[in-house]
Amino acid sequence: MKRTARLAALAVTLAMALASALPATAQTPKEDVVARAEEGDAFYQVLLGEMYYDGEGIPQDYAEAAKWFRRAAEQGSALGQYSLGVAYYHGKGVPQDYAEAVKWFLRAAERGDADAQNNLGIMCYRGEGVPQDYTKAANWFRLAAERGHADAQNNLGLMYDNGEGVLQDYAEAVKWFLRAAKRGHADAQNNLGLMYDNGEGIPQDYAEAVKWYRRAAEQSYAVAQNNLGVMYDYGTGVPQDYAEAVKWYRRAAEQGYALAQSNIGFMYEDGTGVPQDYVRAHMWFNLAASRFLATEKESREIAQQGRDRVAQLLSPEALARAQRMAREWQPVEASAE
Repeated sequence: MKRTARLAALAVTLAMALASALPATAQTPKEDVVARAEEGDAFYQVLLGEMYYDGEGIPQDYAEAAKWFRRAAEQGSALGQYSLGVAYYHGKGVPQDYAEAVKWFLRAAERGDADAQNNLGIMCYRGEGVPQDYTKAANWFRLAAERGHADAQNNLGLMYDNGEGVLQDYAEAVKWFLRAAKRGHADAQNNLGLMYDNGEGIPQDYAEAVKWYRRAAEQSYAVAQNNLGVMYDYGTGVPQDYAEAVKWYRRAAEQGYALAQSNIGFMYEDGTGVPQDYVRAHMWFNLAASRFLATEKESREIAQQGRDRVAQLLSPEALARAQRMAREWQPVEASAE
């Protein structure tokens, strides 16, 4: 039986986190940072804000973090403006306020801050604090992407892939995915693999697809781990190897990725790459069925059908054990290899 959709679809990667503050000052004594910040040095005001925000060397205090970010921001520090925007976006130390986040991201973006430009693209894409506008989103992503911002390069690739805010152009999507992928961006590596796999914007090349899936999978990116499993499962771009398929499905499934959980359920049901085990098949199908999104109706139904099919082969005791295993299951935290 077909193991759900062959490959996962593209998904927008929209990060909203603090930029790392100046590594060169990492060893600066806390007292010196405080003194320089209180003297009005915007650089150290941001650093002190980050120390409070992350609780590094000082008790975590989001309100104090926001206070110091604001002092730097009001002096025209792009990093302070960006950081204050993040605080407003998440509602940490200040009331959550998307419009205020946009205001401060815009000030930083106008000073050329690529993180702020990317985040403005995110907010325009989602309609957070501003009316939803894909064209503006693409424009902000482009500004950041041209400055070498890997998240923005991947996001701009997605806009071209989906034809959102720009004319659909698979070749342009490939161009931006490739730039981000070369910078080690796991989402972009997976997306580039998908373009090679489907022959969109570039000649179809399964071996190249495998190469890029593997690079992302080795960073513990669950979608790519599942996709690499599919390639081994079907012998596409690599020699068919069911045990290797199971290995990659398992890594993604253990992180909670529903498609991989369904796929490994089939492997246990069929005894392909693993000893046949209906209890474990039921557990994985059950987990997958509970984790697919409402928009993934077809995939959820396939997992439910697998669960119900296997349940008929289990004794009441074995079925109870499978259900208990699913209830007690916990996802494994991803870690790069």
